[in-house]
Amino acid sequence: MSYLETEYPGGARQAVDAERNLSDVERWGSMAAGTALALYGVSRRSLPGLLTAGLGAALVRRGITGHCDIYQTLGVSTAGSSTDTREALSGSRGVLVEESVTVSRSADELYRFWRQLENLPRFMRHLESVESLTDTLSRWRANAPGGLALEWTAEVINDVPGRVIGWRSLEGSDVVSAGSVNFEQGGDTTRLRVRLQYSPPGGKVGATVARLLGRDPGAELRHDLRSLKQLLESGHLSPTNGDTHL
Repeated sequence: MSYLETEYPGGARQAVDAERNLSDVERWGSMAAGTALALYGVSRRSLPGLLTAGLGAALVRRGITGHCDIYQTLGVSTAGSSTDTREALSGSRGVLVEESVTVSRSADELYRFWRQLENLPRFMRHLESVESLTDTLSRWRANAPGGLALEWTAEVINDVPGRVIGWRSLEGSDVVSAGSVNFEQGGDTTRLRVRLQYSPPGGKVGATVARLLGRDPGAELRHDLRSLKQLLESGHLSPTNGDTHL
């Protein structure tokens, strides 16, 4: 798969997937049909069933990546040109997740920990890595259902030390997303309120498929915030979450 490179101030470069060639409708259809075929094929427990499941997995991958090899060969693309975050998340298109947790640390301490974005994979189990490109730009890589990897570049658009951090994805990202975390000091504790809104590959159909495959975004975020609380209050995660020390 080929990539284009976009240069940002300070010399940072963003790798952008240049081969997405499916419209959202086609991606939804591929995800839905692929999941149905995969579940049916597995239930048959036979060689034809395994072949059917394999075809279903290929359709799911087609929907997640938004890329069709046949279209590429024919020089066809049904993908739209606009990936503006606000447009993609407007109305009923985006999936919204909100969770909170209270941590026995100051708002300033929690802000500093979160603002160093490389810390996020330490407690967010779906994140593989976050790389800071500039003070406001960062490159994210996450694990997706089916063993696939998703990448996107995010921009910090709201930054008030000790109070709030807000971000959004940039054009060319595998996942269109926006989010914020608020730090609310209350005595010796701080309440973190995290709000995530995103348009996964396949839209809401894709989110439903992800839940069928065991990836519920609300449950994931609750688990991550509990891990963050444990990490910052005790200095390490339990063995079930990985032995991560401060």
